Amino acid sequence: MLDSYGRKISYLRVGVTDFCNLRCVYCMPPEGVPPRSHGEILRFEEIERVVRVATRLGIDKVRLTGGEPLVRRGIVDLVRIIAGIPGIDDLALTTNGTKLAEMASGLKAAGLRRVNISLDSLKPERFKEITRGGDLGQVWRGIEAARREGLTPIKLNVVIMRGVNDDEMAEFAGLTISQDLHIRFIELMSLGRESWHGLRHVPSSELKMRLEDAPEGGLAGRPLEAVPGQDGDGPARYYRFAGAQGTIGFISAVSDHFCHSCNRLRLTPGGKLRSCLLSNGESDLLGPLRRGMTDAELEAFLARAIAEKPAKQGTGAALEDWLRENPSARFMSQIGG
Repeated sequence: MLDSYGRKISYLRVGVTDFCNLRCVYCMPPEGVPPRSHGEILRFEEIERVVRVATRLGIDKVRLTGGEPLVRRGIVDLVRIIAGIPGIDDLALTTNGTKLAEMASGLKAAGLRRVNISLDSLKPERFKEITRGGDLGQVWRGIEAARREGLTPIKLNVVIMRGVNDDEMAEFAGLTISQDLHIRFIELMSLGRESWHGLRHVPSSELKMRLEDAPEGGLAGRPLEAVPGQDGDGPARYYRFAGAQGTIGFISAVSDHFCHSCNRLRLTPGGKLRSCLLSNGESDLLGPLRRGMTDAELEAFLARAIAEKPAKQGTGAALEDWLRENPSARFMSQIGG
């Protein structure tokens, strides 16, 4: 289905929990987010129903997110359920990787296609600081398990923060030379209400320029070339160093937003439907589902959300004003990323 601006909406991101076993500084407060009761979270049968009806409108790609989706009890069963829905051609999952080593085999067998793994440092102590307690070795074991099971292509999502981890860019990029890994440098977004976000933001244009000039990491003398046909309708713009196995992507959610090609809806763990990550517009779906909404009514609800999808997100000062004016604005883990 096309929205009011001619964009084909084919991608649904489903937040299955807002709980996470890490506390990344840009995503969650140190104490975590207020816990929800079981009844406040979408049940698997409700998620299945929303996805099944959404396929009537052209949704063919689903990504499971969190919080950390692998902490949701029965997540492998949910993967199997969604993978079995006719019309779903691509089922992926975004994870912090801490539980992936033990679950990769079951996820693959259930029908998961691929994973994105959040990884913001290659230095164990720094990784522990950014995640407030995470174990880098645990994540790498998860990456290796995903590779063995064929949950590929494996994309590593790196949120770059000035003065925190921007000195590791070349080292991350160097991984793509000898390994089939796809590094995606993501601009820090002001969602999480940490006061230092603006000071830590590094625009993708600067990241790319610095990477092209980096002499270290085995990159010297290797031109950074655009990868034709890899952008698709996603947010990243992809490049490859000459002779590299993997790619490097830049996601410019703040400095050069990709709203003109956005193809997604978001379903939060608490059953709110959002047509834009960085906007105030969302509609409660959990209540109507539990009050007996018919499939026809659900289809109309989804179609209306697509039709009302905004032309673009709020960014910069406008976004900061929105966050101040809306104290109920949630952290990233509560929205579903």
